Amino acid sequence: MKLLVTGGAGFIGSAVVRLAIGQGHSVVNLDALTYAACLENVASVADAPGYVFEHADIRDAGALTRVFAQHRPDAVLHLAAESHVDRSIDGPGAFIDTNVTGTYTLLQAARAYWEGAGRPQGFRFHHVSTDEVYGSLGAEGQFTEDTPYAPNSPYSASKAASDHLVRAWGETYGLPVLLTNCSNNYGPYHFPEKLIPVVILNALAGRDIPIYGTGANVRDWLYVEDHADALLTVLALGSVGRSYNIGGENELSNLDLVRQICAILDEMRPGSTPYADLMTFVADRPGHDARYAIDPARMRGELGWQPSVTVEEGLRLTVRWYLDNEEWWRALEGRAGVGTRLGQG
Repeated sequence: MKLLVTGGAGFIGSAVVRLAIGQGHSVVNLDALTYAACLENVASVADAPGYVFEHADIRDAGALTRVFAQHRPDAVLHLAAESHVDRSIDGPGAFIDTNVTGTYTLLQAARAYWEGAGRPQGFRFHHVSTDEVYGSLGAEGQFTEDTPYAPNSPYSASKAASDHLVRAWGETYGLPVLLTNCSNNYGPYHFPEKLIPVVILNALAGRDIPIYGTGANVRDWLYVEDHADALLTVLALGSVGRSYNIGGENELSNLDLVRQICAILDEMRPGSTPYADLMTFVADRPGHDARYAIDPARMRGELGWQPSVTVEEGLRLTVRWYLDNEEWWRALEGRAGVGTRLGQG
């Protein structure tokens, strides 16, 4: 297939691009190259015969019309988004602009292209979203595809809005859409503003490792390469109009997660004192969801997919990658917001 991947220079998008090229697909990587994007993330496939990069913004209708007309993709994998909750607390407007207006603009361009091509049956518009649209869980239960939406942050609200737009374009205009909601991703090339890379890099620098509140917030951790595999599986096998929840089946509290990372670093890059001594409890994030957990029954039952990497394996792979790729993350340390606490309301 020829895939148009939006946000393909970002963390998850680049994993999709690398895997898709590896599976023999052609990829048009469309990215605006905002602060969290890195073309180095796709350097390993940049010279592949099936790879093309388009420097364009999903809010630019003219650019999208040209890209669709020129490349004529068989499917769209829409990952371009503002995604950092802390940034959304400080500056919600950018999240509405990109995640809502940008998704609308992309839907319109995809619809015009699809209709102009005679509504080919094989065309797909796959929208990639988050489990945060469902809000917060208590100690028990899991999110299913039928869980009501209850977003609690500007980020999750903007993603919920984009999910609803995609569903509406499927119902109203017949655009063949797919929708996935994933749990927290981690792994190589994760921009150093999110929890896991912050823990690793702060520990290596001897800086305090911040833990919001009591560290009791629980997340279901999904290795990014597993997520990329799941997305391509849904694109190939998913039913049009259907949504699929993708989880890692790896629940950990933030506190336990940080302790595991510190223990791995103690083994791989031992310091004079245990890295856990750097853990520091800080003021909690406003509206911080207590727990996320995904019920993956639909992915397993309908599509035969399940994660292959446990959180223990994935954390070791991730820590080793950051230790071996210092040049990559050093180059990002001067970007806006890196190393700075955001989102205190």
